[in-house]
Amino acid sequence: MTFPGKFTDSFVADSLSKVSLSFLVDGLEIRRGGNGANIAFGMAVLGLEPILVVSVGKDWEDYRSWLSRHGVNTDHVYNCEHLYTASFMVTTDQELNQIASFFPGAMSAAREIEIAPIVEKTGKFDLMIVSPDDPQGMVRHSDELRQLGIPFAADPSQQMAVMSGEDIKRLIVGAKFLFLNEYELALTLQKTGWSDQELFDQVEVRITTLGEKGSRIEEHGKEPIYVPAPVEKQKVDPTGIGDCYRSGFIAGLSWGLSYERCAQIGSMLATYCIETMGTQEYRFTANEFCERFGQAYGEEARGEIAGKLISKLG
Repeated sequence: MTFPGKFTDSFVADSLSKVSLSFLVDGLEIRRGGNGANIAFGMAVLGLEPILVVSVGKDWEDYRSWLSRHGVNTDHVYNCEHLYTASFMVTTDQELNQIASFFPGAMSAAREIEIAPIVEKTGKFDLMIVSPDDPQGMVRHSDELRQLGIPFAADPSQQMAVMSGEDIKRLIVGAKFLFLNEYELALTLQKTGWSDQELFDQVEVRITTLGEKGSRIEEHGKEPIYVPAPVEKQKVDPTGIGDCYRSGFIAGLSWGLSYERCAQIGSMLATYCIETMGTQEYRFTANEFCERFGQAYGEEARGEIAGKLISKLG
C-alpha cells in the first residue's frame, strides 16, 4: 500500500507510549514475495538454477507455477495444505519509510524441513542461503548445514527483532557469508554481546549493505571493499531490494568473480528492483543489464560479466 504523506507527521513526540494511527492509502498492490522466493527468482533471472526450500500453504499453486516458469526449482517445497502461505503487508510513505505486518502462516512449518534428504536427491549444494524464515527453522537449518559440511550464507534480516542473542549466535557461527544492513549489524552486536571484531571472527566474509551508499565487503586479512550503488532512474518501491542484492551477489559467486564484482552485480539488480513496483516484476535483457552495468562500474567491469550473462540469457 502507498500513503501519500509522511508517517512522521502523525507521530507526537510526547505520546509515543500509546500509538493508535490510521493511514488512508491511495494505492493497493498485491504482489508475490517472500525473502527466499525473491532471492531465488533473482538468481533465476540471471540464469542460475536455484532450489527453493520453504514451507507453503494451500494457496501455493499459482505462485509455484510462476516461479517454475521463471526457472526456480520448486520440487522440494514443503506444502502445508491446512494453512495459508505467509503474507507480508506493508505501507510505504512518500519518503519510502515503511510500516509493515507479517503473518507467518505455513512458514512456521519450516522447522520440519530436513536438508539431508534434499541433498541426497539433488546433489550437494554449492551454497545455501539461510534467509528470513521461521526462526527455529533458521537455526535448525544452519546446524544441519554445518553437520553436512555445506557452505551457507546467514541472512537473518527481518527476523533479528524476534530472535534471541543465543539463536542469532547459532545461526551465524561458521557461516561462509553474513549479510546484514547497518541497523541489523548494530542489533546483532547488541543482542549477542559480541564486539564488532568478535562478530566478524565468526564468519569468513561479512557483507553490509549501506542503503544508497552501496555496500561494504569485509574479508579477513584484506582491506574492506566499498561498492557504490548505481544511480536509479526513479525510486518506485524499496521492497525486495535487499533480496535482489543477495541474488546478484550469489550469481557473481557462481561465475567465479571477485567479491567486488559480486557486490556490483547485486547493487545493479537491486537498482532494477527499486525502479519497479513489486519484488519480481523487473525485466531486462542481458545486453541492457550489461550496458547499465558498464555505465555504473566501467568497461572493464562490464567485460567481466558480459560473457557470463549473455551465455546464460542469450
